Amino acid sequence: MNSKIRYASLGLLAVTGLYTGIWAYFSPTGWYANFPGFGLSWLPQLGPYNEHLAKDAGAMFLALTVLTVITLRSMHNTRLVQTTGAVWLLFNVLHFSYHVQHLDMYNTRDQVLNVVFLAALVLLTALLLVPALPGRQDDTR
Repeated sequence: MNSKIRYASLGLLAVTGLYTGIWAYFSPTGWYANFPGFGLSWLPQLGPYNEHLAKDAGAMFLALTVLTVITLRSMHNTRLVQTTGAVWLLFNVLHFSYHVQHLDMYNTRDQVLNVVFLAALVLLTALLLVPALPGRQDDTR
């Protein structure tokens, strides 16, 4: 796998985790009412507000961001890159699976955006599991 693609994938995941994590943890009611932002609101349709759940989601995204930033600083370590990818992939696949089963509560635009963005995160994350290009001496410690 090209290191530029890995770097871009990790960078986008870090931005996603930071954006969601900070918002959910430090403004859980605002996050619940307005996520994903940009004039859209996808959470109220899923059930009543729960501050504990919102803050836990924020904390989880922030933890994933820390792992991702550490990995960005250790791009030479294929094992760490792939482990970070596996962690994000587990989350993203389960997250995608839930949402595609609950699209009926959204209008068509939001259904399409949910599927497109969540599928993109799955694919972006899966790229991290692809082995490095041959000839590259990656540190796997």
